[in-house]
Amino acid sequence: MFIESPRYTERFGAVRINEVQRVVALDSGLKGEIPPDSTIGVIKVDEDTIKQYEDKMAVVIPVKDEKLKLFEGVISGVPHGCLIIVVSNSRRGGFDRFRMEKDTLAQICHYTVRNALIVHQKDPRIAEAIKQVGYKDLLTEDGLVRDGKSEAMLLGLLIAKTVEKEYVGFVDADNYFPGSVLEYVQNFAAGFSLARSPYSMVRMLWHYKPKIAGGIYFKKWGRVSETTNKCLNDLIFSKTGFESEVIKTGNAGEHAMSMKLAELLPFASGYAVEPAELVFLFEAFGGILPEIDHEAVEQGIDIFQIETRNPHLHEERGVEHLQHMLLEGLAPIYHSPLCEDSTRKLILKELVNQEALSSRAKPPLPRMCAPLREKNTVKFTSVIEKHLAEYYALTDG
Repeated sequence: MFIESPRYTERFGAVRINEVQRVVALDSGLKGEIPPDSTIGVIKVDEDTIKQYEDKMAVVIPVKDEKLKLFEGVISGVPHGCLIIVVSNSRRGGFDRFRMEKDTLAQICHYTVRNALIVHQKDPRIAEAIKQVGYKDLLTEDGLVRDGKSEAMLLGLLIAKTVEKEYVGFVDADNYFPGSVLEYVQNFAAGFSLARSPYSMVRMLWHYKPKIAGGIYFKKWGRVSETTNKCLNDLIFSKTGFESEVIKTGNAGEHAMSMKLAELLPFASGYAVEPAELVFLFEAFGGILPEIDHEAVEQGIDIFQIETRNPHLHEERGVEHLQHMLLEGLAPIYHSPLCEDSTRKLILKELVNQEALSSRAKPPLPRMCAPLREKNTVKFTSVIEKHLAEYYALTDG
């Protein structure tokens, strides 16, 4: 593909936040074809390079009672070289949605000569392996993994680490365009190929989010995204003294990271998960609070924001859903030790204006799951490896 060179990089301590890079063209021809000097503002990432990173990548797809046709389309869009890891929290028993998802995945794997892993979030053996690690943050009182997308993401990370993947991407299961999924993963790979550090993250910015209201119109920004980005940028401004609009992907559900970076991150519950990743990086590597990993500070943290060519169409879930998403998404910013009173006031104003919070209330403190690096993940691997073959879509593993 052809992708814009980073035109500007905001530095916040050891964190390098690259301005949005647009995908100029989805295909860039053969490796040997060198672009002319006039295209110095555009980087060519050849197909061989993209494939090299896809081969090292797991793509985690959290799903809960999604339409099977949507689920099938998302699976069909994941590049062949990536390992698909589906983490389902769908219904069991009766009209067993999880069984239907397994059958759908197995059929695609059979016809495309590939394999994939699928686990259920409430699997007792998964819970036992997590218990062996001492990962109580992930478990409920009845000893099973908690509900929630971030918990599914963390479970997918544990499995990706078990099968020794170097990169992991996250893709939502409610995308109507399989071609978008293909581009997300190719963009993940392109971003990783540009990284200067083994601690890297790639976050997607959708080109458009189409809305259907009598006709179709191509909306650029969602209200929740605009607000979250504004508050994250205000957090940076409060520390640097320079206004910034560099953050454009605060709520990026489609994003990816190197396993080395993923192991350092705590995971917030609910819709706090994506904004909290950025907040944590600012806290841990911004040079204001004590560092948590000296090697990561020396290498730096690379954050890429890539704008897709494909639009993103997903199902609208109403105003209450957006208010809930906004409240949870702004909570990790509000409760961060980096957050100044001015940013807190901005957050409260936005939440009250958008009727997500009453005028005298405060955002709830998000539940956090500890980073993988604080747990003995070798124990998880030793327990789950005995059953791993059973989680493959094709039972011959």
